[in-house]
Amino acid sequence: MKLRVSAIQYHLHTIESFEDFALQCEHYLKAALEFDSEFILYPEFFTTQLLSIKGDNGETLTINDLPSFTEQYHNLFITLAKKYNVHIIAGTHVVEVQGKLRNRAHLFYPNGKIGTQDKIHITPTEVNEWNMSRGEGLNIFETEKGKIAILTCYDIEFPEIVRMAKARGADVIFCPSCTDDRHGFHRVRYTSHARAIENQVYVVLTGTVGALPTVDFMRANFGQAAIITPNDVPFPPKGLLAEGEINNDMLVTADLDLELLYEVREKGSVTTWRDRRVDLYTDWE
Repeated sequence: MKLRVSAIQYHLHTIESFEDFALQCEHYLKAALEFDSEFILYPEFFTTQLLSIKGDNGETLTINDLPSFTEQYHNLFITLAKKYNVHIIAGTHVVEVQGKLRNRAHLFYPNGKIGTQDKIHITPTEVNEWNMSRGEGLNIFETEKGKIAILTCYDIEFPEIVRMAKARGADVIFCPSCTDDRHGFHRVRYTSHARAIENQVYVVLTGTVGALPTVDFMRANFGQAAIITPNDVPFPPKGLLAEGEINNDMLVTADLDLELLYEVREKGSVTTWRDRRVDLYTDWE
């Protein structure tokens, strides 16, 4: 079985209204659909662009205002997923849960259903500056093309959670991210390759580009999309099906062949999933 995926390097810039945001989101979606993509990934925190809209009396919005856009965000992507008959991993959006903020990834199905995954590991900035709380569980999403997981940015740096996702049947890990410099970007990029090798899965990664001059902690972005494979003979030598140009407004597209994953897990040059030593260390099922 194959599935075609697109990962969007979403360009953050100041906008005037929610309608501006909606038009930009649909623009990227239409571009991906010109390549017949079936799963389309937006980055982490891309809805912070809504905070560049001036509030009542011209005041600057803050992260605490972002949950007020949740209903519009849901309605937009439900409509787009149904209209274009496509799975949309609409990055992450900040919601409020019991008085604290959560960084929540969303999967919008073509039938209007929504799946969610809260970010499990949160960074010091998210805790100290944005009063965020961490997610409490891992969800695996059933789709017509198999099982997927969504692990956001910092999550991919923790091998245990990706091991759990693979143990529960996920063949593709979608990783929306948002990093502000080369150090953060390369942490996420390098560990995405490691997770693909360890678990013999695909990792679809993307990040924000551009800048939001009026939004604290979103003033700088360093991003690049990549569609990452295990490192074995059926795949490209660098374990890379496609990658974007750093910090450019664009998307990348590639086909994921799930049969190749099953093949290398069974008789690859290495069989890292099968050869894990559960007699020595915990199997994270």
